[in-house]
Amino acid sequence: MRVKVVMPKWGTGMNEGTVVKWLKAVGDRVEAGEMLVEIETSKSTQEMEAPASGVVTEILLPEGEEAEVRTHIATIETD
Repeated sequence: MRVKVVMPKWGTGMNEGTVVKWLKAVGDRVEAGEMLVEIETSKSTQEMEAPASGVVTEILLPEGEEAEVRTHIATIETD
């Protein structure tokens, strides 16, 4: 099953975020709750956890790029 990774909304004032660094690459295995990506907002930089266990099959938002909250930024294929 494919699980969409979306830009999180960590606060009421957050409308977009920027990918600072992907901690996993396409083809890497990730466990649910494991840190997947660093996201910068207007107030801070935080690490986002993987929403599911599986293999990262797509990274749709490159490092340094910005996207609105709830935008599909990556895909994880579960077991």
